[in-house]
Amino acid sequence: MTRMLARAAVLTEFHAPFDLATIDLGSPGHGQVLVRTLAAPFCSTDWMGWRAMRRKRPPVILGHTAVGMVEALGAGVSDLAVGDRVLVAGTPQCRECFYCQQGRPDQCSVLMDQGDPVIGTMHDGTEVRAAGRVGAYASHMRVDRIQLHPLPPDLPDAEASLLGCGISTAFGAIFRIAEVAPGQTVAVLGLGHLGLWAVQAARLAGAGEVIGIDPHPERRRLALELGADALVDPSREDAVGAVRARTAGRGADAVIEAAGSASATRDAVLMTRRAGTAVLTGVAHSDTEVSIPQLHLTVLGKRVIGCQNGQLTLDRDMPEWIALLREGRIDCSRILTHRYRLDEIDRAARQSQTLDDLSGVFVDFSSDRE
Repeated sequence: MTRMLARAAVLTEFHAPFDLATIDLGSPGHGQVLVRTLAAPFCSTDWMGWRAMRRKRPPVILGHTAVGMVEALGAGVSDLAVGDRVLVAGTPQCRECFYCQQGRPDQCSVLMDQGDPVIGTMHDGTEVRAAGRVGAYASHMRVDRIQLHPLPPDLPDAEASLLGCGISTAFGAIFRIAEVAPGQTVAVLGLGHLGLWAVQAARLAGAGEVIGIDPHPERRRLALELGADALVDPSREDAVGAVRARTAGRGADAVIEAAGSASATRDAVLMTRRAGTAVLTGVAHSDTEVSIPQLHLTVLGKRVIGCQNGQLTLDRDMPEWIALLREGRIDCSRILTHRYRLDEIDRAARQSQTLDDLSGVFVDFSSDRE
């Protein structure tokens, strides 16, 4: 089988520019698929990886979701064909491990226990890993079939690429974890791309009031346009007090934390009403610890739940999110803020870190084949 040479943006050193290099991906092994990358979003998770905040081991290709086209199939893959468009999701579903058997593929052992695999080699033989078992910032990816979901032909590449991370996390947080019911009050703490998806999801769930919380004025304005009813600037007022003031002193029925800091995690729990649900999606640093009053975790009956990729079950959830995107009920127009060439990755990282981008997406790749 033909070996694939991919052009990749490789993180070879923390805090340093990415290295645009040619990587030998080899051929797809058993249960693997070779995918040509068509679009891949740059996520805040990736600039955190670039800053040594996510326990990545250079050299590594970042990027944990993408849209691509199947170019070659490994042995054992019979339900896809060359030329199929697929979503490469950041969370696999092996169906065999303990966690998949418990109905929790978001904790699939293939991802959580096996770590980032070696996906190829550089010209000098140095092994390169793939972040999230994807390594999307490359012209091609060698990925496991269990991370792929077929896409309809009429869904644009850039918009569809947002399904595998931000949309799935936020919509899963609202519909699968918090199970927001019509009329409930939802507070969204942090209005980056994930928070703005959560605002849209809460609106679709029929929330009675959606409160958006963020110090960034432009992001608050976007939240209002995308369905928020009220806004809070935490740099000017106490966010917990503001949410309680709007809910007769109770707190929100559901709080989606999408800011990442330890203080945001604490505030999310504190602004959740008794017997309400706080869904935590953000991680500032792999070593960050959070201090929360014990009473809120015990006597007050709150559900405080972590959210890895929306507790996604790929074959259950993705058809639903795809349908919403196709119907225009999910608005990408104000969240997809920039389209990049792969060689602009350093700029994309800066734009994400300085909050000038919500979701920048790589759409221009090149490659060479032996």
